[in-house]
Amino acid sequence: MKPLFDLERNELAARVAPPYRATQIFKSVYHRWIQTFEEMTDLPKAARAELAEAWKIAPPEIHRRFDSADGTRRYLVPLEDGEFAETVFIPEAHRNTICISSQVGCALACTFCLTGKLGLKRHLSAGEIVAQVVAAQRDNLSWEERDSFNIVLMGMGEPLHNYDNVMKAIRILHDPDGLNMSMGRITLSTAGMLPALERLAEEPTIPNLAISLTGATNEKRDVLMPINRKYPIEQLLDVVKRFPLKHRQRVTFEYVLLKGVTDSPDDARALVRLLHGIPAKVNLIPFNEAEELDYKRPSDDAVERFQNVLVQHNVSAFVRRNRGNDISAACGQLMKKWA
Repeated sequence: MKPLFDLERNELAARVAPPYRATQIFKSVYHRWIQTFEEMTDLPKAARAELAEAWKIAPPEIHRRFDSADGTRRYLVPLEDGEFAETVFIPEAHRNTICISSQVGCALACTFCLTGKLGLKRHLSAGEIVAQVVAAQRDNLSWEERDSFNIVLMGMGEPLHNYDNVMKAIRILHDPDGLNMSMGRITLSTAGMLPALERLAEEPTIPNLAISLTGATNEKRDVLMPINRKYPIEQLLDVVKRFPLKHRQRVTFEYVLLKGVTDSPDDARALVRLLHGIPAKVNLIPFNEAEELDYKRPSDDAVERFQNVLVQHNVSAFVRRNRGNDISAACGQLMKKWA
């Protein structure tokens, strides 16, 4: 059987007869959480039996779930070839977040990220990306609360390295008969894949953009994020400055604070200069330590000093609270641990 999650609604319409069945099926799966065709009583019995032999509509079984003391949950979602996608559910008072992966591993080898140590195993299909959202949504939210979450593509992998599958998944998530997610509730994070970022700027509908920056100079970013050697920081910022934004929309810059490396007031001032003229907000991420990595987390005082420099120069800056560190679910920690 083929997984339904791999198909956009128009693709399904081309495979079922009559084509309007595609809308019925999408609404049943994504809106009503139906997991078997037998439950789709608005379809003829013969059609249900035929469809059941061709399509798999149940979300994947969760291989393992790890529960943090702070309420965060990390999931190992099994894939057909025995690999795993990692997904994180982060509960919040007003809006939850589902952090999803776009690849198994990552090719970019950022030196402060555990996922980079895996290397790239493979891209995830659109259906494998969508299925992560469905699995986390249904394991954490009641049907009445089903829309109370945002999606961030900040898990394993570089989303723009898997461009076609990621954009297809976003279209399925955005489809009114799919998960009906507004683009304002989806954020795509990239380390700076410039040709793909320029391609993203031409899309008819675009999710929120986040740039994983960390170093504020080529000298530091070349070491921390090797992709900078191919696409230097000035080229990245030039593309970002030309990126189409809606009224009052801002680009998010993610900046990991590494003790003695990226956390000084001079680093903060370099970041201010770098972002001058860009509608931006900065997420400061104190490094989440791991025994496999040599970097250390800066002190709270150092984090506050860094933030104050940005704020004093009218740069919106927020410190991201550590979530899920005790279950290896924090930013930069996804490594398929305890699979």
